[in-house]
Amino acid sequence: MTNSPYHPRIDLQEATNRSRTARRIIANTWPDESLPAILRRNLDNALDTIPALAAEIARLSDALRDTRIHRANLAAAARATLNAHHDGEPDPLSYLRDELHAQGYDTEGRA
Repeated sequence: MTNSPYHPRIDLQEATNRSRTARRIIANTWPDESLPAILRRNLDNALDTIPALAAEIARLSDALRDTRIHRANLAAAARATLNAHHDGEPDPLSYLRDELHAQGYDTEGRA
């Protein structure tokens, strides 16, 4: 399995810009409040959701990237541990302990 980065198929900034454009079109088309209030509220709520969703997707994408990096580092530490054991090193688990410590796990406690 490759560790390729995730790229959203939708341009999040473009989605946010389209939301702003739609809001301007509505305001310029019905500037005199001729649009029924309930319809205007529903459109405003829908358009407000787009930038919030784009921000959440960006946040989750960052979290996914970090998780994938941690996973790759743990896999590398596991491979190094196995190779060290195979080579007869005195403390092959040091590679795994070091990586777990680097990721903020308590390696002194016993489960």
